[in-house]
Amino acid sequence: MSGSASSAVSEVTVTPQATPYDGGRLSADVVVVGAGPAGSSAAYWLATAGLDVALLEKTSFPREKVCGDGLTPRGTRALVEMGIDVSTEAGWLHNRGLRVIGGGHRLHLDWPDLAGFPNYGLVRPRADLDAMLANQAVQAGARLYEHITVTGTLTDATGRVIGVEGKTADKQPVFVDAPLVLACEGVSGKLAQGLGVHRNDKRPLGVAVRRYYTSPRTNDDYLESWLELWDGPIGQSTLLPGYGWIFGMGDGTVNVGLGVLNSSAGFQKTDYRALLTRWLDNTPEEWGLREQNATVPTRGAALPMGFNRTPHYVRGMLLVGDSGGSVNPFNGEGIPYAIESGKFAAEAAIQALARPAGTSRERALEAYPRRMQQEWGAYYRLGGIFVKLIGNPEVMRLCTQRGMSHPALMRFVLKLLANLTDPSDGDVSDRIIHALLKITPAIRTEAA
Repeated sequence: MSGSASSAVSEVTVTPQATPYDGGRLSADVVVVGAGPAGSSAAYWLATAGLDVALLEKTSFPREKVCGDGLTPRGTRALVEMGIDVSTEAGWLHNRGLRVIGGGHRLHLDWPDLAGFPNYGLVRPRADLDAMLANQAVQAGARLYEHITVTGTLTDATGRVIGVEGKTADKQPVFVDAPLVLACEGVSGKLAQGLGVHRNDKRPLGVAVRRYYTSPRTNDDYLESWLELWDGPIGQSTLLPGYGWIFGMGDGTVNVGLGVLNSSAGFQKTDYRALLTRWLDNTPEEWGLREQNATVPTRGAALPMGFNRTPHYVRGMLLVGDSGGSVNPFNGEGIPYAIESGKFAAEAAIQALARPAGTSRERALEAYPRRMQQEWGAYYRLGGIFVKLIGNPEVMRLCTQRGMSHPALMRFVLKLLANLTDPSDGDVSDRIIHALLKITPAIRTEAA
């Protein structure tokens, strides 16, 4: 691993240079709606290929997003591929693995040493991360327009998407013409809904809440995951739904949060902010995870998992990242999948726009949902089964008590949950995981 947790995260935020909107009608080869990790990744790869890209963001940078701020090696790899400097000298906090707490055990699981992934994870506030990614897209040639809220798509007489419409912060209308639209707008998926593509309620959905506290635990070589959340002495009080995390930020604070899945009883009836407080009140006083040490209010967000909105391509528009439910249902990680799906969408768009409009172009665009299905369709199918199982507290308790006493098994579980395997030259655990995926039917991401 390069660097250590003693290096504090940077307080300097890169501010991408936005293009002023002059009030006229815009046009581009591709319009990307949303400048989060998915949108900025797509815009970066599209612009790198020489395409004219309009990247529309409803807010401005820097901006805060609800997130754990911790990245596994999969996220590290995605950033490196985009040319982001992830060194400690550039202000990144490196971590060597995951500390898992549950069933009366505490395990330190180092990230696996693989050919396809680095052996370290990262920590960085989302305000910094998103601004860096957007800046990378701008530096590659994308035009970033801030404070433009997209309200719908523009379509031709056949119903094909040929651009978007929206409004500025002062309610002035905006129109952007483009032969392709990438919807990277996040969990709301308003553009997708406008085309009749709605969320599948049978697939996983999570809710996460997080808060920052000043804490002596700020410097940590491990991300910390709690498989059991108690509101009193362990084993002598109520076991709360969900899982928790404590990630040291290296700047005097920690990011603390919890996630709850829709397979849990009372999913929509739970006060998640109160739930977080009940759990933290049971942590040691010296950790400082109390109200007087909180630096911001508790904030929450939905986690669209397991391809819970498909098809990923419909009539000239591609659904990317959270818009297509790309969050990993095994661990709630979304950033690397957003960045990777942005790259997949860009690759399909680049090939499509090199062809004349019509059947050949459509064939190239259909490669995108097939790529999503091939990459994660079977894995997310397994994740859906996993979510249903751990939604039962008794099943979760049994798995935790039995599994945590076997470190070798937990190392296998870490690889599975974090989706970190080598496809061809891995060890026995890699081969088991890939064999399991081969016999699992993939979730379809194409139109029926």
